[in-house]
Amino acid sequence: MSNNDIIVSLDIGTSKVRAIIGEVTNGTFNIIGVGSADSEGIRKGAIVDIDQTVQSIKSAVEHAEQMVGIQISEVYVGISGNHIGLQSSHGVVAVQNEDREIGEDDIDRVIKAAEVIALPPEREVIDVVAKQYIVDGLEGIQDPRGMIGVRLEVEATIITGAKTPIHNLLRCVEKSGLKVKDLVLMSLGAGGLALSKDEKSMGAVLVDIGAGQATIAVYEEGSLSATSTIPIGGEFITNDIAYGLRTLTDQAEKVKLKYGCAWIDDAASDVVFKVLRIGSNVEKEFNQEDLAAIIEPRVQEIFHLIRQEVKRLGYTELPGGYILTGGTVSMPGVLKVAQTELAASVRIAVPDYIGVRDPGFTGGVGILHNVVRNFRGRSSGGSANKKTVNRSKQSAAPVQDSSKKPGLVERLKNMFSEFI
Repeated sequence: MSNNDIIVSLDIGTSKVRAIIGEVTNGTFNIIGVGSADSEGIRKGAIVDIDQTVQSIKSAVEHAEQMVGIQISEVYVGISGNHIGLQSSHGVVAVQNEDREIGEDDIDRVIKAAEVIALPPEREVIDVVAKQYIVDGLEGIQDPRGMIGVRLEVEATIITGAKTPIHNLLRCVEKSGLKVKDLVLMSLGAGGLALSKDEKSMGAVLVDIGAGQATIAVYEEGSLSATSTIPIGGEFITNDIAYGLRTLTDQAEKVKLKYGCAWIDDAASDVVFKVLRIGSNVEKEFNQEDLAAIIEPRVQEIFHLIRQEVKRLGYTELPGGYILTGGTVSMPGVLKVAQTELAASVRIAVPDYIGVRDPGFTGGVGILHNVVRNFRGRSSGGSANKKTVNRSKQSAAPVQDSSKKPGLVERLKNMFSEFI
């Protein structure tokens, strides 16, 4: 990555598709363009209609292009869902340099060694994240480059996913006329942006509540240790409003965004609005308290399910508490409900960049943040390069074997030459 690079992230969610353009100038990172479009063809975070999803991606990208006046050809795509799995792995290599100085090649080799794990045929590796490096038995090293050693080890987390949703996601982006530079786990990107170093090391839960699903990511000892997805989000609140007020879903969504309040004590009885009743042309008047009476129980349920899921993952009390993000948490009153239901310290994470100061943008900005961090940490490239190497590994292996075979044949000829 040079000093003046343009990078683009694509966050394909249930309600919105967001394209965010970032620029790296002399070591500083800024957001220069944002494109957003209503998401069609996605239900509960899963692609159910390829053509509709392609149209949504095109709309979001065109919107971002018009804002900045450049053409987007490559994107970093965020991925999430209940098919994502984490697996611990260990890699060991001998340092190759004659002077025993650990270089970029050694790090690449040890990461590849850690990636050699048994996987079912329907799953594939999305990324490899190093938790710590060990040089000649010395643990806790974050960046071993330049150190002297004989044996380099890595303790890594392998992020895997189901092939079908991964390939469907890639297919949608490619059909939109874009090249996928790399896949980035949304929880990893958002965690790098939203969580402090202390929160990651002491233990914290990052909760991204979107329209169709809530993604839970537990960080402990500085790295991502568990992740899960529950299929409940802002869409359920919209549906409750539609049923409660007997109105159309799109009307319910507008009312939710404009007048929604999740904490009934904060709702105002003098804030009134009218909605068109379903099956008639009659408008009926409601106030914000009526709306809050519908919203609050559903939001309570969402956080109750989140707390149960965190317990199921094996975590009870984490000192860092809960960090909330995602479009749904921007509703007034959500924080108070979360603090009551989760019985822990809770805060809402918002990206600190002009134009994206909204919890709904945390995932998209987090993808860019993750890419920039990888490039800064690795002079020869980030996880995109790792994956290219990984996929070519299968074709590289036979070449390596064939180079050994002539040596074996020669040795056999020499052995039997005495008898011929």
